[in-house]
Amino acid sequence: MSRDSESRFDVLVIGGGPAGIAAALRAAECGVRVGIVDDNPALGGQIWRTGLGNAHGDDAKRKMWSSRLPPEVMAFYGTRVFDQAAAGKLLAEDADGVRELCYANLVLATGARERFLPFPGWTLPNVMGAGGLQAMVKCGLPIRGKRVVIAGTGPLLLAVAAYLQKQGAEIAFICEPASWSSLARFGSGLVRYPGKISEGLRLKKALAGIPLATKCWPVAAHGAQALESVTISRAGKKENVSCDCLACGFHLVPNTELQALLGCRITGGYVQVDEFQQTSVSRIFCAGEPTGIGGVESALVEGEIAGLAAAGQAARARQLFGKRRKTRRFTTILDQAFRLRPELKHLASAETIVCRCEDVSYSRLQEQQSWRAAKLHTRCGMGLCQGRICGPATEFLFGWKQDSVRPPIFPARVASMG
Repeated sequence: MSRDSESRFDVLVIGGGPAGIAAALRAAECGVRVGIVDDNPALGGQIWRTGLGNAHGDDAKRKMWSSRLPPEVMAFYGTRVFDQAAAGKLLAEDADGVRELCYANLVLATGARERFLPFPGWTLPNVMGAGGLQAMVKCGLPIRGKRVVIAGTGPLLLAVAAYLQKQGAEIAFICEPASWSSLARFGSGLVRYPGKISEGLRLKKALAGIPLATKCWPVAAHGAQALESVTISRAGKKENVSCDCLACGFHLVPNTELQALLGCRITGGYVQVDEFQQTSVSRIFCAGEPTGIGGVESALVEGEIAGLAAAGQAARARQLFGKRRKTRRFTTILDQAFRLRPELKHLASAETIVCRCEDVSYSRLQEQQSWRAAKLHTRCGMGLCQGRICGPATEFLFGWKQDSVRPPIFPARVASMG
């Protein structure tokens, strides 16, 4: 990668997951100058993350898409956009310093992260996100022989359980808050998606014999220096399960901080886009999870549409609208099946830490009336993660909305800000 202080692109893509790769590929096919930026050392994003011992079923798909990117696409790895210097110019930081990225058209494919909900003991070592544990194992964390409880909500749980089991973990329990009837409706809604049904059957076979409980969630994690066991609520009754790791994630939260900083309209937590994936800001497009949590297929087709539209190929983009409609129906099915249960609002005790960066307890937040008041009086959301963990949690617990995004949207060096 060259070390130019300033790089100019007809289409600049932020995010190297499925949506970003698809956008960059389609834009490059149109003969325009394309750049793609990601903070990982290789393309793939969270869902297609590579690493030691990676045997994820999507690896072949990742290689298929990323290998089609022509060499003319300039890729910036290990690079994070942290601010907007001016209209059409972003500031990004890598290990060597700051880079100015100028664009005529911008595609934001910033993906999503796991949602964490606080409960007593959730800050103990070895209590971590389901996807987070999977990513760490892919990068070499030893898991063989470890007893793992998987908890939270959403189909990601089963994929994580199957992967960890394949790497030698003992899956003690899978806890899913949704009811069997909700899961049955979700299953019946997959009739139009044979690929999803095949994937589900594969996971069912891989996880045969592992107890999966519905109407079930973690109540508390226990341990002196690290996790030793977890108490779960199962159909209204509590039981204790010994384990070495608790992998816990309550579906996904879209990463919309950069979109908000650039002035894109966000409604209901998602970036609003038109039929060509263009946001409320002219020449800024958005694709993938920030527009709706819908999985890989949805992210790919939205990325294709955004890349073509950003490159001025509206007619070609329009040809993909039918394919996108089908994937968006799956997004609706997913949202309906895995909505968070109201009981999860009452897991935290008064002493439970909600903001991990600033050690802010649930009882201190109960005294506040808004996200802004909580920041002013408790510093909730003002730590290193800038509210990425506690923000979605307090939105679910108290109905608060994060009302502002200020640069830097990621931690950056003082010299970079200068």
